[in-house]
Amino acid sequence: MATMADVARMAGVSTATVSHVINGTRTVREETRRVVQDAIESTGYSPNTLARSLATASSRSIAVVMSAITNPYFGQVLQGIEAEAVRRGYTLLLAESRDDPDHELHVVRGMHERRVDGVILAPSALPRQTLDYVAAQRLPVVLADRVIDDRYDQVGPENTAPMAELVDHLAAAGHRRIGFVAGRRGLSTTEERVRGYREGLRRNGIEPEPELLVEGRSVTDTAVAATRRLLAHRPTALITANNGMTIGAMQALGEAGLSVPRDIALVGFDDFPWAEWFSPRLTVIAQPCNDIGTEATRLLLRRIADPDAAPETHRLRSRLVHRDSCGCNG
Repeated sequence: MATMADVARMAGVSTATVSHVINGTRTVREETRRVVQDAIESTGYSPNTLARSLATASSRSIAVVMSAITNPYFGQVLQGIEAEAVRRGYTLLLAESRDDPDHELHVVRGMHERRVDGVILAPSALPRQTLDYVAAQRLPVVLADRVIDDRYDQVGPENTAPMAELVDHLAAAGHRRIGFVAGRRGLSTTEERVRGYREGLRRNGIEPEPELLVEGRSVTDTAVAATRRLLAHRPTALITANNGMTIGAMQALGEAGLSVPRDIALVGFDDFPWAEWFSPRLTVIAQPCNDIGTEATRLLLRRIADPDAAPETHRLRSRLVHRDSCGCNG
């Protein structure tokens, strides 16, 4: 059976360097890292992960807890997390919180009992009991997507300014009755996007009308019913606050016999892989999903290595992707 010394001899480095590459305990030049990884593959060396975790109190695993891993947005964030975690020698354990505070606490506690080194958490609308738990247990945590508390490391997209930009885009095309299908009440992303919607209306001289703002609860089925209610107030344009609700809005518009963008403009917050292939192609705010995942992993591994480091909050830029569903020439 191959040993670490065998890997070191083949790679022409010290066993300490091999250890640093495997454990991520010190920065190693990328060229050296590749040589060591090639030697590991050539020799068939397999680190004894269980023995190492018992000796170091590290399992080399991190938990990812998100509201719905099946959501394409979170799936793309997860790709960024996974790529960076694997590059740094970590494995992932995944769980869904269902945006339910009690279930959120249950799965985080379960992950902790499985000796994960830290947690990347997309917090629910009421995450206090979960955050109290990780603080009491000194379990490293990074809040991803939903930026709620600067006492913790956190990373998420810009929400308010890009949402206001969507309103600007529609207002520039002549729309004055702009409806908004918002997400689940209490989520930080929902509150920030609602704020951006209202700011966008005001700076374009449009008085907000309460009946043009409805809650779609962040999921497709609820967004269908919310859009039906909105249509009774005759908006000329709709904004949806995430990809699932964009699908729900399109369903409701189709049921009402309305054509996008001929009869009503439609834009959304969230790009997704098939938005380019819809007819009409969807105008959206694209979030930096992969970068959010990568940065969340980097922040967590930094926190694991230095538990007393000052917490950091990172906001990543979102961008407007102009296609056809807004019905303007851009």
